[in-house]
Amino acid sequence: MKKLWKNCHIATMQNGQYSSIEHAAMVTSGQHIHWIGTFEDLPADAYSETIDLNGAWVTPGLIDCHTHSVFGGNRSVEFEKRLQGVSYAEIAASGGGIASTVRATREASEQELLASALKRVRCLLKDGVTTIEIKSGYGLDYANERKMLRVIRQIAETLPMTVRSTCLAAHALPPEYQDQSDAYIEHICNDMLPKLHQEGLVDAVDAFCEYLAFSPAQVERLFKTAQSLNLPIKLHAEQLSALGGSSLAARYHALSADHLEFMTEDDVKAMAAAGTVAVLLPGAFYFLRETKYPPLDSLHQHGVRIALSSDLNPGTSPALSLRLMMNMGSTLFRLTPEQTLAGVTTHAAYALGLQETHGTLETGKVADFIAWDIEHPSEIVYWLGGDLAKRIIQHGNEISI
Repeated sequence: MKKLWKNCHIATMQNGQYSSIEHAAMVTSGQHIHWIGTFEDLPADAYSETIDLNGAWVTPGLIDCHTHSVFGGNRSVEFEKRLQGVSYAEIAASGGGIASTVRATREASEQELLASALKRVRCLLKDGVTTIEIKSGYGLDYANERKMLRVIRQIAETLPMTVRSTCLAAHALPPEYQDQSDAYIEHICNDMLPKLHQEGLVDAVDAFCEYLAFSPAQVERLFKTAQSLNLPIKLHAEQLSALGGSSLAARYHALSADHLEFMTEDDVKAMAAAGTVAVLLPGAFYFLRETKYPPLDSLHQHGVRIALSSDLNPGTSPALSLRLMMNMGSTLFRLTPEQTLAGVTTHAAYALGLQETHGTLETGKVADFIAWDIEHPSEIVYWLGGDLAKRIIQHGNEISI
């Protein structure tokens, strides 16, 4: 059953560029792209359905490759306190910060976590996101990490999206392991991660490598365990300090290292050699009023793939629009709209290990695409907020939100 999608222009995003096809057409067969090219080159064939896209610009479905979409409660009151001058240290000392999210997540039932997460993820889907990565990391014990990961799997069953599940048990130190970070890492490696993996709940493993979280040596212990389980790895690195986490990630051929404000030239070279993607998170940069920029010039110079993501989380990036993050990627990090679009399509696919099936529009790839009612692809980045008129196609079928 082949469908013909005609009367459109296509930004295939091959090679990280628009790679535009004017007066284009695309043929899908089931969940995959069967043919793509100019309408005048369309091969003669029988089609079960012909869809007129009315001159739309077609791009790959957007990929949000770093989110913490599942959590209990929110931290809007803390946000207000910070704006009134209360320091993060004072908030944390009074039981706020990530500890408050851990408490709320532990107290919430699986059904409650699913219901709240679906509201947030539907916002991203409506924005054009057809593939999303979601991390655990607010449970910090086996039962609650498992609960979060089960919710992530249920999101995949509920919404028309590709959903990747990442175990971030090494996100922070749980209260039960106060001043025992080595023991907690050993617990993750010896008990928690193997069981969660055996249950089929984990697609990748992540950690927070920072002075206020886990050291490079502790993260390396986790990486070795992940490797022994044949699980790909990712890393929160160099957000607040230069610990060499991104170089460590590169040594272990991580899919990505994320944040990266404090990375060095040597880190950049290591990531370039390993093919590790740099995932920039402008929402957290903006929300925390950071002033230390990632080394964009160096990343470009050494050819490191640059992805962008929402970092949707309750504490530092309560972002419900990937398109808004794209605009921030351009305005804050000086990426061109073309580079920004590549950052949420082809480069984001690499950051999830999905580059063979997602991220560009090519014959044989999954038929996830957006038909935007715009005059040029740069408009996707240009408009601030709102709901751009679009048609969302996932696995070859148009969906309604």
